[in-house]
Order: sequence, then C-alpha cells, then structure tokens
Amino acid sequence: MGIFLKKRTGDSPVFGGDKHENNENGEWDYAAGIYRHDSIGIGDALYYSVVGAGGRRRGGAEQSACDGADRAGLHGARAFGTLGRRPRRATAGRMRHVDKSRRDEGKEVVDANYAVSRPKGTYNGCAAYNDFRELLARKDIDGVVIATPDHWHTPISVYAVKAGKDVYCEKPVSMTVRQGRALVEAVRANKRVFQTGSQYRSMTTMHEAIDFVRAGGLGKIKSVFTLWGHVNVPTVGHSRITLNPALPEEPVPEGLDWNQWVGPAPFRPYNKAYHRNPIPGVVPWTFCQDFGNGVSTNYHSHAADVIQYALGVEESGPVEIIHPSGKQFPTLTCRYANGTLLHHIDGWGQVKSLYHAVPEDAKLDGMFGGLFVGERGWLNIEHGGRIEGGPESIFHEMKLKTREVCGANNHHDNWFSCMRTRKQPSSHEEIGHRAASLGHLVDASFRLGRSLKWDPVKEVFEGDDQANALLSRPMREPWHL
Repeated sequence: MGIFLKKRTGDSPVFGGDKHENNENGEWDYAAGIYRHDSIGIGDALYYSVVGAGGRRRGGAEQSACDGADRAGLHGARAFGTLGRRPRRATAGRMRHVDKSRRDEGKEVVDANYAVSRPKGTYNGCAAYNDFRELLARKDIDGVVIATPDHWHTPISVYAVKAGKDVYCEKPVSMTVRQGRALVEAVRANKRVFQTGSQYRSMTTMHEAIDFVRAGGLGKIKSVFTLWGHVNVPTVGHSRITLNPALPEEPVPEGLDWNQWVGPAPFRPYNKAYHRNPIPGVVPWTFCQDFGNGVSTNYHSHAADVIQYALGVEESGPVEIIHPSGKQFPTLTCRYANGTLLHHIDGWGQVKSLYHAVPEDAKLDGMFGGLFVGERGWLNIEHGGRIEGGPESIFHEMKLKTREVCGANNHHDNWFSCMRTRKQPSSHEEIGHRAASLGHLVDASFRLGRSLKWDPVKEVFEGDDQANALLSRPMREPWHL
C-alpha cells in the first residue's frame, strides 16, 4: 500500500526458520517490488511501492500489513499507486481518474500507521498516483508489489522490470501461457528479481512436508489430488471456466477511471459485478474471461505451485490433460512424464468415493495444496488444517515440530533478501509461470471439452491448432508487452 523502507543487517534463509515478517495470515495486502540499482548492500535501505489496493487489504489487513512491516524493520512509506481500484465517473463521455477513494484511503492508512513512530505523531510522506507508469518512473524505488486484477499482472510486471524494478506479483502471474513466457523473458533480459505471491510453499510446516515428498519420503508418487471446483458467473451460474457474460451497462461510479481499469483487456462496459465499493470479497472480477482466471485465481495456482514443487517439476508441466469425457478417469486428470497423475476433484470426498485412494476414516480438509499418494503412504498437505497422512510411521520420519499449518512464513523476506543478493527467490518467474500455466492447461481442456497432449518444453499442444489458439490473446491498444 506504499513504498516502505526496509533496513536489515543480514539475510534470512529461503525457507523455514523462526523469523517471520508477514501478517498473521501469511499474506500481504498489496503486491509490487521495484529495484533501484544493482548495488544494494546487506545493510542498505530498500524502498518498495504497491500497485493495486482493493480486497487484499480489507478486514483489518491494512493494520497488520504495517505491523508486519514494522517487525521487519521497514520504515517510511513513500508512494502508493492504484490501478482500477477506485470508482471513476464518466462525464460527457470522458473518463476521469482511477478509483480515487480507495487510493486516498490507502494513503491515509499508510500515513497513519507510520505517524505512530514519528516524534510529532504525524506523517504525510506516502505519495499517491493514478497511473502506475508515473510510479515506475521514480528512481528512488527498489521494488514493486503488484496486486491488481489478473489481466494487469503480466503487463505491469513487464513494465516494471523494464523500468529497472524488482517485482513481487500476486498469482496467477499471467492470463495465458504466452503471456507467462513473455514475463519470464522480460525478467531475465532485465536481470530483475521476481517473486510470485505463492506464500503457502513458504509456510514452515507445509514446506517441511513438501520437502519430505520431494526427497522421496513417500516413495514414487502414484497420484495427487487437488481441488478444481466452480466459479459463479453472473446470469449463468456455476462454471468450471471463466466466461464473458453480457452484463448490462451501468453508470460508472464517481472517481473510477474505467478505461484504465480495463486497460489491456477488451473493453467491456462497466458493471458493478466487476468492481464496486465496498468490495464484495477479494476478487469479484475473476469470473470474467477478460479480467480473471476463475478457479485458478481463487485457489488452484497456489496448489499448482505446492504440488509441482513437491513432484520436482516446478519448472516443467504435465504431458497430457485427460478430460473425463474419455472415461479413463472420473475427473479431469493431468499426467506427468514420469507417470504421476494429478486428479482435479470437486471436493475431498471424491478421493474416497471415486478413487478409493485413502482409508475411509482419513481426515481430509483444506486447500492451497495437494493430497499425495505414494508407494509408502499418503500425505494431505493443505493450508487450513493439519497435515494428515498415513501410516503414522511417516510422521516419525518427518519429525515435524507441529502438524498444524499456520499462516506465518518468510516468503516476502526471501524476496527482500534476494533483492540484495541478486539470487533467485523461492518462487521465481519460471516457477510462477509454470504454476499459472497448469491452470491454463486445465482450463483449455475444460473449455474444449476434450483431452489434450502438451509439450512442456516447447509449450505447445502437439498438432492441435484449436488448442494452441488458446495460448495467447491480443492486447487492447495502446498496451503491449
């Protein structure tokens, strides 16, 4: 929600450890990081800004974000940018500025929280911008946190790295496979540090369990289960894929620059289902094919990151997406080159009722992870509950300090550390791209209603022009990557 100054005297480990810098939910309320130059030292200050200020900061999260910043040794908010997170009004057919009320609210929160540490009890150093390009033009910013609607993730990330900034981007990082590849290439060409906001892999208990699976603790993994449910589409109802329903045009709220909110997506008339105040949930726009990634945004991209890392394929992907219409499996299933199957289910009960993969008395709960079934046993590694599994002997081998999964993690600290060391962070650009791509592949199979063959090296559907047409989409002028 601003540019905070981070000052540290040493590095933190990439994973685990006792020092955590995030709020109690393990989340930031705004995302974007920018790198000023290539010579930031271990003890130097870091400044970062945030692009996007909507649902991620609701429910008291603004305070906890600043509390977390204080614990991390962050001081002095400098700038705050919003993009399509405030109402704008159309007068005489003209668009004005972007959601000013949310932008002003965010600035007030930053100033108020940092005023507490000032001798006079006042602070007015957080600059607010309507256009993210003005923010990126600043030379005194090291990192940008990007927490916008999905259709802006890749474009702003690319603009940021070209402006010499490091980036922390919320997931999923792209709208298409080609967008994701362009993002990876831009980050590497500009030698930036990019962290994907997949913080669940950095929660200590989850990461220890994931490492156990990755190291072969369950033996060869035969199958994995994760959730892929539905997104609620206005006028349509539940859908496994995003859609573009014909919603009636409504007056644009005062203060919202709707044209800027839509940005690189095809222009759609304003409707409160996309954006309104107060915000009805975290990502109300995600049902729309032009603006969001549906189920992937809601939870699947987090699960994809955890699962593919545990399987050791975090920089690759499946070779086949098997649609249930073929009757080979009762639910959509991805097959990896080593034969491991990733089954997408509606609910955890289907693991027992359809696949009979775990004992009937197994306790299954949570999301943002996966249930792994191997030669030596099974583990359910999810946020929102305990690490469950069997036989009990595997827990003696794992030696977890606790089986409870809490939100505390060092995901953001890892990004800050890498901004100084110039090392790759734990969920770097390729990992973020591959996690998002898994969602795009599942979506493509559901959208076409059939199975698909995928080449994870070339990133193409083998001999399938119809499916390959889904790998990219045009951007509205004047936006480009």
